Parts: sequence; structure tokens; C-alpha cells
Amino acid sequence: MVDKIDKALPNVDQEVNIQPEEITVTETDELSEVTPDGTEVVMDEEGGAEINFDPMAQAQQSQNHFDNLAEQVDDHELGKLGSKLFDDYSQYKFSRKDWEDTYTKGLDLLGFKYVNPTQPFQGASGATHPVLAEAVTQFQAQAYKELLPAMGPVRAQSLGKPSRQKEEQAIRVKNFMNYQLMDVMKEYEPEFDQMLFYLPLAGSAFKKVYYDELQGRAVSKFVQADDLVVPYTATSIEDADAVMHTVKMSENDLRKKQVSGFYRDIELKPGYDQETEVEKRERQLEGIKKTRDEDIFTIIEAHVYLDLEGFEDKDPETGEPTGIKLPYIVTIESNMRVVLSIRRNYQPNDPLKKKIEYFVHFRFLPGMGFYGFGLIHMIGGLSRTATTALRQLLDAGTLSNLPAGFKQRGIRVRDEAQAIQPGEFRDVDAPGGSIKDAFMTLPFKEPSQTLLQLMGIVVQAGQRFAAIADMQVGDGNQQAAVGTTIALLERGSRVMSAIHKRLYVAMKQEFSLLSNVFKTYLPPEYPYDVVGAQRNVKVTDFDDKIDIIPVADPNIFSQSQRISMAQTELQLAMANPRIHNLYEAYRSMYEAIGVKDIDKILPPPPQPQPIDPAVENIMALSSKPFQAFKGQDHQAHITSHLAFMSSNLARNNPMILGALEKNCFEHISMMAQEQVEVEFRDEMMQLQRLQQMAQQNPQMQQNPQFQQQIMEISMKVEGRKAKLIAEMMIEFKDEELKIMGQFGNDPIAKLKARELDLRAMDNEQKREQDQERINMDRMKAMMNQGIQEDKLEQNEDLAELRAETSLTKQQMSNDVKVYSDRMKRKDVKTLKGPRR
Repeated sequence: MVDKIDKALPNVDQEVNIQPEEITVTETDELSEVTPDGTEVVMDEEGGAEINFDPMAQAQQSQNHFDNLAEQVDDHELGKLGSKLFDDYSQYKFSRKDWEDTYTKGLDLLGFKYVNPTQPFQGASGATHPVLAEAVTQFQAQAYKELLPAMGPVRAQSLGKPSRQKEEQAIRVKNFMNYQLMDVMKEYEPEFDQMLFYLPLAGSAFKKVYYDELQGRAVSKFVQADDLVVPYTATSIEDADAVMHTVKMSENDLRKKQVSGFYRDIELKPGYDQETEVEKRERQLEGIKKTRDEDIFTIIEAHVYLDLEGFEDKDPETGEPTGIKLPYIVTIESNMRVVLSIRRNYQPNDPLKKKIEYFVHFRFLPGMGFYGFGLIHMIGGLSRTATTALRQLLDAGTLSNLPAGFKQRGIRVRDEAQAIQPGEFRDVDAPGGSIKDAFMTLPFKEPSQTLLQLMGIVVQAGQRFAAIADMQVGDGNQQAAVGTTIALLERGSRVMSAIHKRLYVAMKQEFSLLSNVFKTYLPPEYPYDVVGAQRNVKVTDFDDKIDIIPVADPNIFSQSQRISMAQTELQLAMANPRIHNLYEAYRSMYEAIGVKDIDKILPPPPQPQPIDPAVENIMALSSKPFQAFKGQDHQAHITSHLAFMSSNLARNNPMILGALEKNCFEHISMMAQEQVEVEFRDEMMQLQRLQQMAQQNPQMQQNPQFQQQIMEISMKVEGRKAKLIAEMMIEFKDEELKIMGQFGNDPIAKLKARELDLRAMDNEQKREQDQERINMDRMKAMMNQGIQEDKLEQNEDLAELRAETSLTKQQMSNDVKVYSDRMKRKDVKTLKGPRR
């Protein structure tokens, strides 16, 4: 793709290298002078003067829209702009310091780095409870599988009235974008995987979609929340007055951009690359640390609104500056605070001058302001409590197994500095008395069961919130109804469902930005090779007719939920197969469980094909469906069926007669339609053109004259078709009476036929009643199962209530007995009187 996509910015004229010998100098007698107010006066050789009141206007029109404006701005103005933007960046970053502190402290709860605390004693436990790490890991694994399948994360659908051209266009867009994301953009998959691990911790993550000059292709870069700052008042990327992205760039990459003209070619000196607290803590968790300074530049890319002198927004009528700030992208180097580039951030043909969006905000949970909430914010306290309880239990076990205490002065133990090994006896010098009396251990208790139960409650609360306990549904009743299982699954994973929908919306926005990049930089037609095929895409494919969305279903976030829904569909279809498509129900079930090559296991039903009349008669005998097709010899089919209807086998079976007559009526309708198309060829073409005009311009459908014209043509065609069908039906009736005449004149045959008809009707009614009885039995079984489950739950509740009542009675009995004994002892004391 690199050699196909233009690497330059849109609408940028390529440089033309002019050899020195091609340069010619022409002398002129014209003199120019610029007055203090900016007006240019040009004197010609005849003594006249040409006055230009706005010399910058011509320069602005001649330059490219996306040129680096920093080359044309005064250095003093650039210095002030660089200092102001860096001060704004520092203030924005300081305003979110509490958010950074919370995130930094929460990283310790992952337990990736084991600590050896010295308090309350040397060798105390430094274990961390994995409730937070478990929640993050399970979310990352589940979301990664659903949002980024192996075949690609993109699908496309056509908007408006469907057509074959739109469907082919949607397929081309889907194939090309999946090819780009999975094959060309090598960084997309690992960075998306990393983002899904980072997102539940920080609560916010960003994707930056742009065209990379050095790589010559589109890029969707993962941006951590620590590297992107916005003003304190911002609530979203779209309404933020400033979006500042911090980029670490090597000296070589920076020089490449300077040589290519993307940045100003000025001398820069790398400063001290001071890591932030978030970066330090993340490096500590990885087990790495900074050992020496590197030549790394910190670039701040500021997406801001400016009223830039010389490039102001002007009133189209008066030409005077309006004072409205326009969107720009200003790049500054943080060490020297110098401006490297200033570029317009709106399209040249946009009259509203809306800023071009580059960033997509992924939120885990919606926060109170700009940044979202992560698991550190929501269950960080529970994780810290569980960690404290776990360490106390381990410390209690350590102190209980290795007791310490006091010994009597004068007692000497050999090698007392070394711990006693199992099975070892050491010599003790006791001056006198028992050795047992010379030692006293501290009263350390065993690990508390109450503390253990409390830790379990805290862990369960964190797991419920993080939706990582929903797998316990499989431990329930395997014979339960599917609806019950789905209800339990939904109740245990509502939080995850909402998060999945937010990620779906963010990915849709990301794909929309990617399609805009392709629409801008792709050539008119771009061929590319894939495994076993060659494909191509057109730049015109990325238009408003196609909606690009993620392949993931926003309502289904796990395979267990997908299987449960498919199982429910299959169960409902099996309950009444006459009104359901069993093939699609079974296919959905196979797709849900991930079966490959489904067509080998479940062959698709054959599509109806035109067949000859003899085969249609055979299919009528076997009660198989068949239909008429355009282009057949309809008269020959009708004649063949009428001849077969005169046979004893057919005339004694009403179902066969009904199937054959149905097919004859289909042929009659098609004969009339084909005759009408020949007679009203011009009217049909006119009607088709009118319908196409109505699709292209929906306002025309509201025009009464336009509607009347369509109605007149349709009524004329349909009226002629009805007359043709009536004439053909009369002919069919006459032919049928001729063939069935012998049968109709025999009264015994009529009685016999009537008897057969009644018997067939009775059999049909019995079959329907049997089917209804079967369906009713199935419904009763399902209802009985539900009632049985309710009874079991009620019995369990009653058993618990009886147990509680029994315990209460026993407690009351014990209390009464204790009170009775106390009263008896009091009575005895009263009778004995006071002691003497």
C-alpha cells in the first residue's frame, strides 16, 4: 500500500527541483514599498503606482491550506505562543493531579511486584489479594475475543434502499478495512490488546487516527490517558477547547520530520527526560528502571483554537477580521518551548471551519467529568481491604507457627541465633528450676475465622461489581429452563453489558475516522493481494451510502450468552416447526458454539429450480412443494397438469388436486404478467424511471401530480392484467370441465369423492388436533417445570424458616431454663437467710 497512497498531506503541491542553470533573472525598474500600516505601494517605470492594501491575501491564496504556517509567523510571536501553550499544558496537567495520584496508588493493588515489609515485624507478609488483577484480566480476555475476532473487527452495511451495487460496495469496504487493520497496520492488534488491559485500570483510554507521513499509511495509535490532557472544564473530546497530546520522539525521527518539511528545521537540544509518577510506577511494575538519560524529545501536539495574526477569520462581505478563533494544530518542543509547526485543522472547503477529529475516547465507566472511572476507582477500596485482611491472616498464621516470647535471664541456649529445625533438640543451661518456668511465649492467636469470613464478603462484593462471578451460572440446575439461565446470566453481567456497548460505540467512531483517512489518501482505485485472491477498492466506496460498524454485537458480549440465546431460539422453533425456519435455528446454534464448515454438517436447503411438468406431477404425489418460474412454457405446464388431474390417482386425492391447481394458477398469473410487459413496454419503462426519481429525490413523493401519474400507469397495467387473468381462468375452467366431465356425471363417483373428501378433511383435522395436543403437552411440561422450580424454592425457604424458628425456640428455652435456675437459687438463698 505504501507505493499506492500519496504520502503528502492533502492538497499539498509537490516540490519541483530546479537546476541552477534553469534560473533566469529579469531586471525590472519597478520599486515596491510597504507602509507602516501594511499597505504595499509598487512604482512602475512610467511614474504610476499600484497600491495593494492587503499583500498577505495573495500569499495566503497561493499557499497550500495545510502548509506549516510557522514558517511565515514572526519568531517573537512564535515564542509567545509556545510559552503560552506550555503554560496551559502545565495547568491542565496539574488540575488532574488527584486523578493521577489515585491511579498511581491503585497500580500497587495489582500485586505484580512483591514487597517485603518490615512492619509490624521483620518477614511480615507482603501478599496482595488478586481480586483487582483477576477482574482486569478477565475483562481483557473477554473483550479482546469479542471485539477483535480473527477475521477482522469491521463489517459494513448499506444505507437506504438495498441494491446489488450497494452490497458489493459494502463487501469491498469491509474486506479492505479488515485487510488494513489485520495485515497492514501491524501495530493495531497488539496495541488494541494493551488498551483493553489499560482501560479497566485507568477508566479512560484513547485512540489517535491519522495518516503517518513516515510510514506512508493510516495509523490508529493507542494513547494512554496520562499522555493526553484537556482543560478542567472539558467534558468530551468534541467540545474541548484544547486537546494536548504528549509524544516521546527520538532524535532521528524528529530529524526525519524536519528534513521532510513537516517541522521547522531549527536546532533543538534534548532536555532531561523526567518521568512522571505514573510512568515510574508502571515501569516499576514491569521490573525496569531508567539508568541513564537518552536523547528523547518530548513533543506536545496541541489541538487548539487560535486567532492567528495574518490568518484571521474574515467576514466574506466586508473582508474584516471577525475575531473568531479557528482550529489549529500547534506542535511545540517542551524543553525549549519552541513551536515546530502550525497547521490548520479544518477542511479547506468547509464554510463552518469545524475542527478535524483525530482522537476517540474509550470509557470503561462514565465519570463525573471528562475522564472515566476504572476498577481502581470503583473496587480499589475493596481490593485494599481484602489485601489487608489477607496479610493479617498470613501474619497471624506465621506468629502462631513460630511463637516468640521472653526467657529468664541467665538461661543460655546453644546456637540461639539459629532457628530450631524440625526434630532437633538443643542443650539448655538452666541455673536451676524447671525449664518450663524459664520461658514464656506471647499469646498469639490462630488466624481468625471471623476475619476470614469478612475477607470473603469483601472479595465477593468486588467480584459481583466487576462481573467476574457470572460463570457460577453453570453450577446451577442443568435441567432448568433456558429463560431462567438467561435471566441469571443477565443479572450477573449487567455491568459488563453496558461497558461492551460503550466500547462498541467508540470503535464505530474509530472506524469512521479511518474511513475518512482512506477517502482522503487512497488513489481512485487501489488493488491489493490477499491469500488466494486479488481484490481492489475504490476511493468512491467510502461515501455516505455505507455504514461502517464493528463486527461485534452490542447486545451480546460473551459466548455463553450467545449460546443461551441460540438455544432458546432452537427450543421455540422446535415447539412449533410449522411457523419457524428450523434450518436457520440450527445454523444459529452451530455458529454460536463456533463450529467451522457448517455446510458440511448442515447442508443448506436446495433452492427451487425450474423443472419439467412430469417432475412437478411426481412432487405433487410426494407432497413436496414446487412453483412456477418466468420464461417457462406456461400453456404446456397447464395442459400436462390437467391431463394428470384426470387420472384416478389424482382425482381421488384432494391434496394432489390442490397442489396442481395452485401451480396452474401461478402459471396463469405469470402468463398475464408477461403479456402485460409486452403490451405496456413503454409504460413500464416510464413507471420504472418515475420510481427511480422518487428514490433519488424523496421530496417528489409528496407531489400530488407525481403520485397521480404513477397511480394512473399502475392502475392501467393492473387493469389489463386482471382482464387477461379472467379470460385465462375461464379457459382453464372449460378445459377442466372437459377433462373432469366423466367424473362429474357419475353420481356414485360423486358420493365416493365426497366421502373421500370428508375423510381427508377428517384426517387433516385429526392431524392438526394431534399437533395442537403435542404443542399443548410441551407447554404444560414447560409450565410444570417452572412450577416445580418455584415449589423447590418455596420448600427451601420454608426449610430455612423452620430451621430459624427451631433455633429461636431452642434459644428461648435455654434462656427460660437459665432464668428459672437463677430464680431457684435466689429462692434458696432467701429461705436460708443471711450468713452468720
